[in-house]
Amino acid sequence: MRAAIIDEPGAIRVGEVADPTPGATDVVVKVGACGICGTDLHIADGEFPPAPFPLVPGHEFAGEVVEVGSDVRTGISVGDRVAVDPSLFCGYCTPCRTGRGNLCANWGATGDTVDGAFAEYVAVPAVTAYRLPDSLSMGQGALVEPLSCAVHGLDVFGASIGERILVVGAGTMGLLLTQLLVGSGARVSVVDRNAARLPLATQFGAEHVATSVAELDAAPFDAAVDVTGAPKAIEDAFDSLRRGGRLQIFGVAADTARISLSPFRIYNDEIRIVGSMAVLDSFEPALRLLETGQVDTTGLISHTLPLEEFPEAVAMVRAGTGVKVQIAP
Repeated sequence: MRAAIIDEPGAIRVGEVADPTPGATDVVVKVGACGICGTDLHIADGEFPPAPFPLVPGHEFAGEVVEVGSDVRTGISVGDRVAVDPSLFCGYCTPCRTGRGNLCANWGATGDTVDGAFAEYVAVPAVTAYRLPDSLSMGQGALVEPLSCAVHGLDVFGASIGERILVVGAGTMGLLLTQLLVGSGARVSVVDRNAARLPLATQFGAEHVATSVAELDAAPFDAAVDVTGAPKAIEDAFDSLRRGGRLQIFGVAADTARISLSPFRIYNDEIRIVGSMAVLDSFEPALRLLETGQVDTTGLISHTLPLEEFPEAVAMVRAGTGVKVQIAP
């Protein structure tokens, strides 16, 4: 079958790989849509340590089940349309046994540590496949995974009615988080250097938008979420907080990145800083949010390209073109 392959950092191509075969508890999915994520860029650049090479990336996806393993007991059948949670937790380490599988000591994910869905077909554990309602397209199905990350982020971070919250970054994740925060009753401001994305933030309920934190009149904020992973953006978000505020680092940075924050201010102002790692018991809630229309996908999928144009699609994401770029193998 055809697949996008990262042979080593900086070396991306589309070529032939062996067709996947299901293990006893796996299913094979014919990929309908797969979104490009910032993590994929870090993998391509060799900045995501868990990723081995060569690797077929792709962890935001939906498709149709075409083969079912001999011992699958989830009720999933050939022909079912599914969205797939890429999480691969070991189940026996201390984090897994204490309900924090996203921090698994042996963490893995389809498309991050094993071959993923920028391919015609992919094999996944049947327990990670969720039936896609008829009302949702394959493209929307591929948005369940990023939305599930946003749902987990909100679970960690929290939001109260009337809080003034800054979201730094108006890509897919920032826009999904904006909708969740607005839905929680927060008053949200959004900044992004790419002004073309800001109308969507307004569409999804942001009260104020700007191309930099300095342009906003709403500061200081009760809380801020950085969705970019860029050190300067994180520092600006921190500086925007009132005393007693909190900061969530949501965006994926290179593992070598460093930030400069005032430890005195963290102490003196009791600033709380938290992270948010991937998905945790949030995939099905995200699916229901899309099914019920509580989260709007209008305008989020800006480009859908064929598999053969994967390198060009990656270049578009690097350039900040559009919002969510998806591949339809």
